[in-house]
Amino acid sequence: MPAVLDLWKKTTALPLGDRIFSLAFSQKAPYFATIRPRFTVLEPDRAELVITKRRRVHNHIGTVHAIALCNGLEAAMGALAEATIPRDRRWIPKGMEVAYTAKADSDVTCIAETDPEQWTQEIGEGYDLPVRVRGVRADGTVVVEGEIRLWVTERS
Repeated sequence: MPAVLDLWKKTTALPLGDRIFSLAFSQKAPYFATIRPRFTVLEPDRAELVITKRRRVHNHIGTVHAIALCNGLEAAMGALAEATIPRDRRWIPKGMEVAYTAKADSDVTCIAETDPEQWTQEIGEGYDLPVRVRGVRADGTVVVEGEIRLWVTERS
C-alpha cells in the first residue's frame, strides 16, 4: 500500500485522525498549509479536502481566493496521485487549466479524480495523465473546475 494511503488509514482510525493526516500532509509540502486543508476522502483515484472560508484565504471581495482554490485542487491531486500510482512509476505536475464558474462564498470541497486505467498505460518515455479537479461550494455549486496534467514516467 502506498505510504500516503497507509498514513491515511492509520490516522483516520484515531479521534480527529483526518485533521492529524491533513497536518502531516501539509508539512510534506508546506505551501499547502497556507489553506489549512482538511482531507475528508482519500482512496485510489479519488481525494477530497475542504478549504474553510476564513479571512486568511479571502480575496478583496471576501470570497475564497482563486489561488487558494488552485492550491486546494493541487493538494487533492497530489494526495490522489500518491495514493494511486503504481510503485514502479513516478509523477510530476505538468500543467493546470481551470475555469472559475461561481463565487466561492462558503467552505469549498476540492475534489480530484482519475480512472484506474489511466495509471496502467504503457510508459514508453512517459505520458500525460489528466486529473479531473473541481471545487464545490457548501450548497453544491461548482466554483472551479478543470484539469491538472501529470507527467508519468518509470521510477529509476
